[in-house]
Order: sequence, then C-alpha cells, then structure tokens
Amino acid sequence: MRIDILTLFPEMCNAVMSESIIGRARKAGKVEINCIDIRNYTLDKHRRVDDKPYGGGMGMIMAPQPIYDCYLSLCEEIGTKPHLIYLTPQGKTLTQGRIKELARLDNIALLCGHYEGIDERVIEALEPEEISVGDYVLTGGELPALIVADAVSRILPGVLSGEESFEEESHFNSLLEYPQYTHPAEWQGREVPEVLLSGHHANVEKWRREQSLKRTLERRPDMLDNADLSKEDIEFLSNLKRD
Repeated sequence: MRIDILTLFPEMCNAVMSESIIGRARKAGKVEINCIDIRNYTLDKHRRVDDKPYGGGMGMIMAPQPIYDCYLSLCEEIGTKPHLIYLTPQGKTLTQGRIKELARLDNIALLCGHYEGIDERVIEALEPEEISVGDYVLTGGELPALIVADAVSRILPGVLSGEESFEEESHFNSLLEYPQYTHPAEWQGREVPEVLLSGHHANVEKWRREQSLKRTLERRPDMLDNADLSKEDIEFLSNLKRD
C-alpha cells in the first residue's frame, strides 16, 4: 500500500513515520509512506502558500493552487488518482471500521490543512473525503494525518507479528480490550488475576472475553450496538446489567 501525506511540514511527518513499528514496516517494504511538501508547488517566488481571508477575519488561509497542483502531480507520478482525504474538524469522525476499509485500498493521499484552513474552491475541485479525529481543534492536519497513516499501516499484512496482535485490541471488533498484566505477579499488594497464572488457555480466553464485555458495558456501552455478540456474550451482559 502507498500512503502520501501532503503537508507544509514533511520533515515532521517523516520523523514520526520513521520510528517504531511503522518505521520498520517502511524499511521492510510492507508499506510505502511519502511526505510531500506542498510549498514545492507554489508559483509564488517567496514560496508563500497562504493569504488573508476575503471578508476579513483572523488568521491565514491556504491558497488553492499549490494544493491542487501538488495533488495533480501525485496523480501523474503514480498513474492513478489516489483516494484523497482532507483532515478537518468538519469531517466524519474516524472509526476503526473506516480504518479497515481504507486499508483495503492501494493508494490514499492525506491532505493536511494549516492556519485557518484551506480555500473552499480546492475542496470543491478535488472532492476529498473529509475526516475528523475528534471534536477538538489542532494547529494543523499533520497530527490527524499521522493518526490515519499509523492506524491503517499497522493492520496491513506483515506489519505486526500476527493478526492476533490487533484483532483483540480496543475498537477493532467494537469492544474495548481486556486488562493486561506483566511481571511481577504481585505489585504494591495488587495481584495478577489467578486465571492468568493458571496456564489453562480456554479459561484465560473466557476471562478475557468477559472482561472485554464488562469494560465496554461500563465505559462505552454505545459500542455494543455494533459488536458481534454470541449468545453467551448476551447472557453475560444481561447478568451484569441485573447485578
């Protein structure tokens, strides 16, 4: 899979995407991630990519021409139109379900706005999918783009050690993850649950499933509407609600 990040701060994005699991995946050829400097496509001799908003107001607006030409150049380079995503607080909230859908694509391009946003006309011209990573405001689209790139990359084949590495994580199957423990078995008077020390794999799996269900019911009951629940799961949740 190829992911292109269209940004004013390519060094920032590349630094993050070069570390840890994603960095190793890039080196191993499991995912291609490119950080493209939008400033390289401005026609302004001072490399300016922004200007004051018409109608007045605070801040600066990214001009349409550099963004448009940057995307067209990318399309010409790879010979197709990658799925374009504009990271904006006005977009639909990102979910693990959408991440799984994006991971099936061959190419995605992530457009990072900055300052007070980008000229509406380039949004109309390119018709990107608009995605928000939450109901808050950030300085620019770089951090949201890195979130999308990380979330998509880590579920690609071969990036993690095995599918079980992410299939049991919070949100992957519309459930929160069960509690995790490591050595020592006792710390400050708190002990690891005995079932995890038993070596009985079936009992461990049952405990983990029940803890996942319990935690989701307590903290994010809305997620249960989309969870794939067995008869045993439903019965367990019903008992919890009665208690």
